[in-house]
Amino acid sequence: MGTWGAGNFDSDTAADHLGDLVHRLVTEVTDAMAGDPVELEPDEYGGVTVPCNLELLLVLDRQGWVGVTLPPAEVIRSWQKTFLGVWEATIDGLAPDRAHKDERRAVLNETFERLAEASAAAASAVVG
Repeated sequence: MGTWGAGNFDSDTAADHLGDLVHRLVTEVTDAMAGDPVELEPDEYGGVTVPCNLELLLVLDRQGWVGVTLPPAEVIRSWQKTFLGVWEATIDGLAPDRAHKDERRAVLNETFERLAEASAAAASAVVG
């Protein structure tokens, strides 16, 4: 296995480890999107952890480490449609404050959009 620097993620083994971690995060999101929509409701586990996993993927991608491969932007946007569809259909049942609801919607949309943009940028960097 190769090593190209002194950093914690500057080796093939570290890149493999990071790839495995990214794969687990993506698999959790993929499984949540394919599962029972009830699990994506705002007060359910997937409704909380999916955005967390997306944010973690963004953090890892920003580091520029070898081993981070994001899903295609089209996949991320399909996740966004599914997730926000469930969120919009169920959020009012939790009687949120209007300002919080609007702010949370914006954060959720922004999270998906930033990840889709990062994916598209990574794909164009590979092609270009």
